[in-house]
Amino acid sequence: MKSMTRAALVSGAFVELADALVGEYDALDLLRTLVDQCVVLLDASAAGILLADQDGNLQVLASTSEESRIVEVLQREAGAGPCVDAYRSGKVVTLSDIEAAGDRYPDFQAAALSQGFHSVHAIPMRFRPNTIGALNLFRTRKGLLSDEDAIIGQALADVATISLLHERSARENATVTAQLQRALNSRVFIEQAKGVIAERNSINMDEAFKRLREHARSRQEPMHTSATNVINSLVVI
Repeated sequence: MKSMTRAALVSGAFVELADALVGEYDALDLLRTLVDQCVVLLDASAAGILLADQDGNLQVLASTSEESRIVEVLQREAGAGPCVDAYRSGKVVTLSDIEAAGDRYPDFQAAALSQGFHSVHAIPMRFRPNTIGALNLFRTRKGLLSDEDAIIGQALADVATISLLHERSARENATVTAQLQRALNSRVFIEQAKGVIAERNSINMDEAFKRLREHARSRQEPMHTSATNVINSLVVI
């Protein structure tokens, strides 16, 4: 029964990822769905994604918590960390004990431990020659991710990567970097809208994002459209 339940959960995750591709394509919604499902399915306390912009610089596109976002921003700014190495090498990078690996990524170690994370599993988002970013799976305890969880995590990352790359080929004259840049530009409006919603309702940023996302989905519109409406006071969430 336990294996059937897990199989059902895995199947449901892929269905939800596919559902994010229906209608008007929203890369940010797809990536947030990916990290959310990683936490539901895998032995991960938090998850986040760094993707390369048109200049090849990594940017935080999705995270399940402010704690994991802080660590990922530091990796990006420092240009060092498991997620950065996973992107650059195209290979999985695992730290089963962050505290014992301080000499490898001292800044990352300090940030991760300060946020309560003790191990991390970084998966490159790669398909054939294209590596567009990396998926971080953070854990609050030490140890390696199980082989089964590692395989499922890689499969989820592969589906999202292929979807992003397919979006490029589906649009004439589109490029991966241009598509990702649109997502990065949208993120600015979404972050501003999160702040507005959080302040207006006296809630944290994670809850503000959930409300914005639910609003966009209920109206079947891209999150950046809902975010713009919130910023311009056209809607109140």
